[in-house]
Amino acid sequence: MKRGLKNSARIILFLILGIVLLWISFRGIDLRKLGETLSEAEYGWLLLSSAVSIIALFIRARRWTLLIEPLGYKPALMNTYHSLVTGYFANLIFPRLGEVTRCAALGRKEKLPFDKLVGTVIVERTIDVLTVLVLLGLTIIAGSKTTGRFLSENVIDPANEKLSVLVGSSSILYVVIIALGALGVYLYFSLRQRLSGKPFFRKLYTFFDGIIEGLKSIASLKRKWEFIILTILLWISYLFMAYIPLLCLESTAGLGLSGAMFILVVGSFGMAVPVQSGMGAFHWIVSRGLLVVYGIPLEEGLAYATLSHESQLLVIAVFGAVSMFILFGKQSGHILSSPSPEKVI
Repeated sequence: MKRGLKNSARIILFLILGIVLLWISFRGIDLRKLGETLSEAEYGWLLLSSAVSIIALFIRARRWTLLIEPLGYKPALMNTYHSLVTGYFANLIFPRLGEVTRCAALGRKEKLPFDKLVGTVIVERTIDVLTVLVLLGLTIIAGSKTTGRFLSENVIDPANEKLSVLVGSSSILYVVIIALGALGVYLYFSLRQRLSGKPFFRKLYTFFDGIIEGLKSIASLKRKWEFIILTILLWISYLFMAYIPLLCLESTAGLGLSGAMFILVVGSFGMAVPVQSGMGAFHWIVSRGLLVVYGIPLEEGLAYATLSHESQLLVIAVFGAVSMFILFGKQSGHILSSPSPEKVI
């Protein structure tokens, strides 16, 4: 009962945070002009963008299957796909629940160990973060110094200022984090034999052993080139998911693939904010980014962000609900309720 209330409180808290971010994004906006812009948009392009997003989901599902195979398991592609989309659907309810949910869903459907699946997801997310950093570097190298300045002034510098207020200096916090990490690693290995006999620590060590095994799986991939090609295709799909909605509006139609690359990079920072599907954060950073870098009025930028974000949201809501029902039918609600963050270990 207490766990359910705690999870409900978290969902409400993150939802309120998302609504606040939306309010900040739309504050001071000429809603009449925004409405006119949305009414004049060519919505047919969103059908193509949605089709590309569905293809991207299958590519990601196949890539996840490749990460699982070195562990000695061969889940069916459709089960992997439905579990993946169910995870994205869970993110609409509770931020970051999706990774846990998709592992729980696939583990239950294919009888796979949950902890090892978590390891493969960590590998996948690590690759995604590195890819975004590479794309950021390429964007800046390509000549868009404004991109770097925008991220510095609106993302990096404000974060450092907040950290400085909390601990006096952000550098002190980094030192503390590194020291605690080193201490944790030392205690993890030095006390393992003594603590493994206790049920809680035995589960903890089993969990982390599964994660380590999952991380090692990338080195033993049987089809490394397929994995690399799928990763490239996945991010090309994401690029076109950012580009195609630009064609909906006259003011953004001429930005081209370079503009889409910029949106893909800065939008990734917005989607990383722990609110339901980047709600509000994506709208704010994309609209402000288009204003600073390309001089697109805020109303036009918000119209683009709304068309892009909400069309993808609709795809996940519809296909996620269908996937969850296909996997588990009437029991699908348990998949969302059982893998709470406290149950990961």
